[in-house]
Amino acid sequence: MKPVSAKSISRRDFTQTGLSAAGLALVQSSWGKTIAHVLQAGEGIVDITPPLGIELGGFHKTPGNERVIEGIRKPPMLRALVFSMGPQECAVVSVDIIGVSSDFSRRVSRRVEAETGIPASQVRICATHTHSMPTFRFFLQWGAIPKEYEKSVEAAIVEGVKMARADLSPSKLFVGKATAEGANFNRTTEDYKTEKEFTLDSTDDTRWLDRDLQLLRFERMNDKNPLLWYHFSAHPVCYTDTLAGPDWPALVTERIQSELGVTPSFLQGHAGDVNPGDGDPWLGDPEKVAERVTAAILEANRNATEVGVHDIPSFTEKIQIPLDAERLKEELETYKMDPAKCNSGEWVDAGFAKAWYERASAWRRDRESLEIQISAIRLGEVCLLFHPSELFSFYGLWLRERSPIDHTLLVGYTDGLIGYLTDPSSYENREYGAVVVPKILDLPPYEEEAARSFSEDCLKLIEKIAG
Repeated sequence: MKPVSAKSISRRDFTQTGLSAAGLALVQSSWGKTIAHVLQAGEGIVDITPPLGIELGGFHKTPGNERVIEGIRKPPMLRALVFSMGPQECAVVSVDIIGVSSDFSRRVSRRVEAETGIPASQVRICATHTHSMPTFRFFLQWGAIPKEYEKSVEAAIVEGVKMARADLSPSKLFVGKATAEGANFNRTTEDYKTEKEFTLDSTDDTRWLDRDLQLLRFERMNDKNPLLWYHFSAHPVCYTDTLAGPDWPALVTERIQSELGVTPSFLQGHAGDVNPGDGDPWLGDPEKVAERVTAAILEANRNATEVGVHDIPSFTEKIQIPLDAERLKEELETYKMDPAKCNSGEWVDAGFAKAWYERASAWRRDRESLEIQISAIRLGEVCLLFHPSELFSFYGLWLRERSPIDHTLLVGYTDGLIGYLTDPSSYENREYGAVVVPKILDLPPYEEEAARSFSEDCLKLIEKIAG
């Protein structure tokens, strides 16, 4: 695993909205002796290119026909952001991987604490969910966990956080937003609405799409490069071959490096029902997606405004996702009565159905809920809400619309992966996200209104951190 150095640029060359030399002087003067009580930010980037021959995740492959890495399209990275203010210190790590388990996240967070002093409760491990990388979470016939590679990435995350901590510098936070037209679409229906039409009265009877790209820019002192972190909702699923890499975000990185001379970092949003592109092709044209995401980043960077940060409170809570015991019982009975008919559709194929049944038969039938972790960090008028689900767009927009914090970023695939939280109609129509993905993830199906209760719990946490 190799540390990566960002290209060095001047403040003048970076952006017209960056801090001028005079502005930096004023900032330095205003901070003066209270430097320990201002926001500091640092970043560490480590190359996590996997070895050839290990299995990729993200697509169903029958045993014996696994999709293994035959080459590297673009080097995958992990990017660690550490920010602190006085005794408060947090780390957010974006990893180019399809998913991580809660056990992996806990183990890495404890190791970060042991080696850096940052409390494990303040460490977030966020997968970008690229489908051109392995998985660190169990998938049934959708990609095996490469244990040795998993260990090497665990060590690389700790190294990345150490680098970020050593890179800390007094910083000002700027926040921008732009619409990424044509960069994503709702893949479940052609009849959807966008964030422009969303109101407090909108319901999950309609399918939605959030096209907004949100940008965090940390302007730093001591001649250090600015840091760019962007948040957008779209599966990185353009490629289906045997080359490893971050998918379309790698192309965005190259374009932003060329335009601004800095390396952007990606946080995945509410992408449960969202593919990249405009729908043609269905999995997205990576070059076109990168072009449109890049344009949105540049616009968000131009219109970014400063956000005052006086402290960085952080909360983590355990919540319950309700499970549907009756639906699980019905699925088990259906297979038991006639396995030969369970060979396609929601059963994938006969081999997958048999493997699922053998595992699910051993589960507790009376289990009522799945406990998961959600977390929130506030930086002034910015709230980062972290969760482990693939959330449907409606619920992401519902939370943003109701959040008392001006800039709320919902970061999915964090500290675990529990699959899709869909709307009730997904269960009624027996859609992929509702009835197939739980089988892949070795989980019972959720109740039809699980996403609603999850969203209410997340809103309570946002309101709590808003104070």
